Amino acid sequence: MANPLEAAGRPPDADAYRLRMQRRQQVQAERLAARQQEKGLVIVHTGNGKGKTTAALGMVVRALGHGYRVGIVQFIKGAWDPGEARLFQAFPDQVSFEALGEGFTWETQDWHRDQARAEAAWTRALTFLQDATLHLTVLDEINIALRQGYLTLDTVLTGLATRPPHSHVVLTGRGAPAGLIEQADLVTEMTLVKHPFRDQGVKAQAGIEY
Repeated sequence: MANPLEAAGRPPDADAYRLRMQRRQQVQAERLAARQQEKGLVIVHTGNGKGKTTAALGMVVRALGHGYRVGIVQFIKGAWDPGEARLFQAFPDQVSFEALGEGFTWETQDWHRDQARAEAAWTRALTFLQDATLHLTVLDEINIALRQGYLTLDTVLTGLATRPPHSHVVLTGRGAPAGLIEQADLVTEMTLVKHPFRDQGVKAQAGIEY
């Protein structure tokens, strides 16, 4: 609950503030002490807002900073040359990057072709998921493949269960199915509030959208 003095823009009493922060520090220390478990996480980024892939790639950068190896499979994207693909070329020993889609589903206009590409992407994804040398696997836009029926939820959940115990996986894309959300350890839903393309007619721009 916000301090009324702070909410009014007036600084709180210094002693009262210090005591409140000390109590918060103690609570946080107790919470951290009680949480010692480590495990490979299933992470889902979904929702209609922008930022799902961006957040996943931020985790990739974090993993690279720790010296870990990462696998990335893009299920829908692949018909263009995104900035991240160029960046990851600088880390050939740490990043395996596969863009196996052909672009937006309305561009191909061929369900069977899209489904075949998704199956090929899933086959490659399985090799990443089962590779014990990979710290993190990103399955970008796989939720779209699930929503379109290119892959079944049972197939994906079974594949996720074959991961080594300490490997992490991020699944992105709007419309994540309820069964995937139930099995995940961390789920973030991006909420669309404003978007320059929709609300201002601004086209996608290099370094921001791709």
